[in-house]
Amino acid sequence: MCWGIGSLVVNYFPNIWFRPPKGPLWELNRRTGLVTVFDYKRFKKEGVIDEVVAPFYEFDAYIVSSPDRQGLPMNGLFLIHRYRDIRINFNNLIAPDNTLQRPCALWDFFQNFMDVSRPLPDIPKYEPFRHLDPVTAEYDRQHQRPPRYWIDMDDETFKAKVKEMLGKIDAIDTFNRPNLMANHVQYNE
Repeated sequence: MCWGIGSLVVNYFPNIWFRPPKGPLWELNRRTGLVTVFDYKRFKKEGVIDEVVAPFYEFDAYIVSSPDRQGLPMNGLFLIHRYRDIRINFNNLIAPDNTLQRPCALWDFFQNFMDVSRPLPDIPKYEPFRHLDPVTAEYDRQHQRPPRYWIDMDDETFKAKVKEMLGKIDAIDTFNRPNLMANHVQYNE
């Protein structure tokens, strides 16, 4: 009986148990260097979407560990503002993982994305927009990168590239890098 009611709701009335989001939760803007967090608390009553905006360089990355169902630690990435109560949970972007490499790789990705002195990260999602970024367009011209690099790639080459990228993620050595913030701040323990 319960199974039948549940199946009926899931299959024929999905709006009861699933509500799509009202819009984006956050935005990293490469052009302006700003991070925007959207707040929809007043949207239903007043139709207002509040925005909290801060520069990207004021955010610190944190790896947050939480247990899974068996009690094993799963690591996820958070960006937390240094001076205000602004936080972004990236567990919906990449699933928490039992290694530290994937959250560190995501943090490296965001830093590379937000650094306008470097080209856009070379991933299929950004390929249609590479020519719009001046630094990326110049990099592509100098390195003779085809404009349809990912689109024209055959399946075997794509699988090899994905395997290569996963190997680079496993080789990340974030915690062995010099701490550049130590030159500017004093840590209290």
